Amino acid sequence: MISLKTPREIETMKQGGRVLAEILEKLLKQVKPGVVTKDLDRAAEALILKSGAKVAFKGYEGFPAALCVSVNEEIVHAVPSERILKEGDIVTLDIGLVWPSFAKATEGEKGFYLDMARTVAVGKVPPETARLIRVTKKALHYGLKKTRPGNTVGDIGNTIQRYVESQGYQVVRELCGHGIGRELHEDPRVLNYGKRGTGPELVEGMVICIEPMITVGDWKLKRSKDGFGFETKDGSLSCHFEDTIAITKQGSEVLTNMD
Repeated sequence: MISLKTPREIETMKQGGRVLAEILEKLLKQVKPGVVTKDLDRAAEALILKSGAKVAFKGYEGFPAALCVSVNEEIVHAVPSERILKEGDIVTLDIGLVWPSFAKATEGEKGFYLDMARTVAVGKVPPETARLIRVTKKALHYGLKKTRPGNTVGDIGNTIQRYVESQGYQVVRELCGHGIGRELHEDPRVLNYGKRGTGPELVEGMVICIEPMITVGDWKLKRSKDGFGFETKDGSLSCHFEDTIAITKQGSEVLTNMD
């Protein structure tokens, strides 16, 4: 069942989204050649806890870190490690938190999940790699333009797919966006491909995560050696952007806005 949020609950999620966006912005500034991915995870956990929020990913289905750090062919959910970022890499930081972290005794509220991701270049990258990042960011933007009451989840996926494929790239089929709120992953599933007019209708009070996952080569994935991450089967570069969006009476609002 799709969970709908009240305006007051969405306002709480908006507060958490601002906190999360500020944290991710700080982490992205730390990305440079020579940085160890595990150090980015330590910084992420410290920033989340300092903000008064709760870490969302650590312990979720056994995941051992607060931050997903996916490099090059790794598309999502890679575990931070002793891997050192190199000039020319691209890296995706995928992060989540629960806001607020404490239960409000008088109201019995437990807090809401927020989730977002960005891919950035490590130092200088080839023009075609920079183009992949730009296209993925724009795919998210086009998907966001379809988030208004009366449209469907299929409208979002179709728009993302058509744009990405027109640019010569592929969209991942095996993973998708999702609803979010009291749980990290709620209904509906938000695919990055599909047909217009299909899937659940978007209505006021829905909160979803749109997350284009794009590959240079084939879209098929395999599990990473860490047991949590996914990477392209053919070893081609991949890119991932994600935001949490509330469907409102006026249209929609990006709760994790970094612009």
